[in-house]
Amino acid sequence: MDEAGRGPLAGPVVAAAVVLHPDVWIEGAADSKTLSPKVRVELYDRIVSKVLCLGIGAASVREIDHVNILRATARAMQRAVGRLPRSPGHVVGDGLVHSIACASIVAKVVRDRLMGRLAAKYPRYRWDTNMGYGTPDHLRALSEWGPSPHHRLTFRRSQMELDMEV
Repeated sequence: MDEAGRGPLAGPVVAAAVVLHPDVWIEGAADSKTLSPKVRVELYDRIVSKVLCLGIGAASVREIDHVNILRATARAMQRAVGRLPRSPGHVVGDGLVHSIACASIVAKVVRDRLMGRLAAKYPRYRWDTNMGYGTPDHLRALSEWGPSPHHRLTFRRSQMELDMEV
């Protein structure tokens, strides 16, 4: 199991639970942060075609603001495991395990696609390029237009406090 989207200023946190047959190896699968978007999408298609089962879970911006990102991430992970068609014998959530790398890729691609759809509705924030992270263009848009319904208000307050200290 792994997640994507803990650090951005906008959008949900997404978790993926991936169960692979022990004999399955997806060549090139690694932590999603180390891969280009193009490679992630190519690997996503290969992973999804090879999994024994897959569960996706998410926690909304409201949940993140209400309970904090750590608890919201745990909720997303519980939902991902709960959506597996079969109960796994055990769950691994961190470490150098092949299925975690695959889950990392699945979670990242699912979240990036979601942020791409939101970018079409809120183009001024450029989520199609920054995926909700606090890039300079995203921060400028926030300063000019204020937050959208998909912004994490608790993260924005923290970012504003950091900006004031600089």
